[in-house]
Amino acid sequence: MKNLLVFVIFIILGFNLSAQSNGESIQDHYCNKARNEQKYHDAMLNALSIEDLSFDLKYYRLEWKINPAVYAIDGKACCYFQAKKNGLDILNFNLSTQLKVSEIVYHGSTISFTQTGTYDLTVQLPSALPIETLDSLTIIYAGVPPSGGFGSFIQSMHNNTPIIWTLSEPFGAQDWWPCKNGLTDKVDSLDVIVTTPDKYRVASNGLLVSETQIDSFKIFHWKHQYAIAPYLIAIAVTNYEQYVDIVPLSNGTQLPMLNYVYPEDLQAAKQGTQNLIKVLQFYDSLFVTYPFYKEKYGHAQFGWGGGMEHQTMSFVINYSWGLLAHELAHQWFGDMVTCGSWEDIWLNEGFATFLEGLTRQRFQQGTSWWDWRINKINYITSVPNGSVKVDDTTSVGRIFNGRLSYDKGSYLLHMLRWKLGDDAFFRGVRSYLHETQFNFAHTHQLQANLEQASGQNLDEYFKDWFTGHGYPSYQINWNQNNSNQLYVQLNQTTSDASVSFFEMPVPVLFSGEGRDTLVRFDHLFSGESFSVPLDFKITSVKFDPDLWLLSANNTVNQVTSVHDQLPEELIHFQVSPNPSNENFVVTLELKKPEKVILSLINATGNIVTQQQLEFNSDRKKIILQRSNLTAGNYFVRLQSTDWQYTKQLILN
Repeated sequence: MKNLLVFVIFIILGFNLSAQSNGESIQDHYCNKARNEQKYHDAMLNALSIEDLSFDLKYYRLEWKINPAVYAIDGKACCYFQAKKNGLDILNFNLSTQLKVSEIVYHGSTISFTQTGTYDLTVQLPSALPIETLDSLTIIYAGVPPSGGFGSFIQSMHNNTPIIWTLSEPFGAQDWWPCKNGLTDKVDSLDVIVTTPDKYRVASNGLLVSETQIDSFKIFHWKHQYAIAPYLIAIAVTNYEQYVDIVPLSNGTQLPMLNYVYPEDLQAAKQGTQNLIKVLQFYDSLFVTYPFYKEKYGHAQFGWGGGMEHQTMSFVINYSWGLLAHELAHQWFGDMVTCGSWEDIWLNEGFATFLEGLTRQRFQQGTSWWDWRINKINYITSVPNGSVKVDDTTSVGRIFNGRLSYDKGSYLLHMLRWKLGDDAFFRGVRSYLHETQFNFAHTHQLQANLEQASGQNLDEYFKDWFTGHGYPSYQINWNQNNSNQLYVQLNQTTSDASVSFFEMPVPVLFSGEGRDTLVRFDHLFSGESFSVPLDFKITSVKFDPDLWLLSANNTVNQVTSVHDQLPEELIHFQVSPNPSNENFVVTLELKKPEKVILSLINATGNIVTQQQLEFNSDRKKIILQRSNLTAGNYFVRLQSTDWQYTKQLILN
């Protein structure tokens, strides 16, 4: 993006008031987000022409009069800003030129401005400001807002009653209020003041601090004191019924869950939000305390076929489990921490989809959790290519691609949980949230925190799964000899040439004689062979029984001879005793003098010990100390510049 203009909005109170489909499927959420993408695309290329980093948004006071029966907006926006360079004398904002600015007031006087192009509002200050100066101005404007993207500013009906609601993600804030329409500057706090006929209620961000009756009108004053991205500021106005659920949080707060509901849907809503209490408590305990605990969480029903995670008050089409769990998760991932570029939208949508899945694992009965995973895998792999990283940030349809930004993004996280283990994964995510709280974030920041928590280098993982396209297919060949020694060869092909090999730990379940064992293979290259000691005869083999891996078209074959022979460079490679409850010995012999690296790797893929060996023609014996190693599966890997071979070691 280039320069994004900042808009300071004051909205005239003298406005003449007379003058997701089934939300259980998040598919509806993102399908509807992309619905109007084509008509919006050209306008976006214009709208993203400016980015003004010369000032920082501190506060907005937004005043509107809204009548849901009249499609129009008229009001004023007072903006407090801080100069970020010396000599600041021009402010650039984003506001549709279909909305006409009548005046801009600065220190009690009107000042010069121009509206050009499609979304450019340029304000000329009478004198230049020194750096770090805090100042303010008020923009007064009116008109009929355009409606692009997912709606921006929409008038519709429910049960023969009008409603006006907003949905600004990703670029729509500029359609109805003057803003900095990008991902560089959060507003530190705001007041939203809306006057409407008294038969209606107004939903918005933060706390409702007052509700004042004046003749046949009501003034609703909402105050929000947390940093907020412009696209998350919202209003909805109609004949809402309201009720409150109380949610006890881990920090002792009794959080109000405020619900604004169409009267005709009140009973269904009450059941849905009651179920959500335990989900909010689950998220609250899993990561960090609900970010906006000093204010509220809530829902406002609206007419769009899905949901939108407006900060502290999600707008939803209905009150089904999947939709509510998804939008609630955004309060942490999307609202408190917001993606710093639309190419990183998976940090919002992938996390929200992943967490909705976790609620099924924790709370749902039957096949809900299994169905969630298998449906994601089937949808993602229905097309052989596509990256989680957005390659066209001007396209709403590409940004909110359900298969990639939502589902593949969620499976990227699901696989990280498997690769790193629950402890390291959730510690890393918590660290990421603490580091980036109430700010913007990028994928590399999540990666760094997960690496710090796990001790693993994730460059290859994110290169394959975030930047790369497609998915792997596995071919598993296995054989067991008369001594029950198991030999396995893992082969892999990829669906897209952008990734030659997906380096992932591979789970395989071996069963027989009333017993089973799950072996986690540290798969580093296609054709890699493994040797595993077992004490039972195998009768069945199941690849990835718990659906940890994003893959498709996998095969398992029992063969008469699995390449249990060693690489031709290796005459002898033995680990004994195996299984072991003490120190163990690695015996090696190579055909020719060579330098090799001997590594002991634990079940999560971390190298426990490593040493370089120089070989002549003699057989070597290397004693590895049990020391403080815990019981479990390990791998002993021998690696040169041209080949490698791995054996599994079981420590009792």
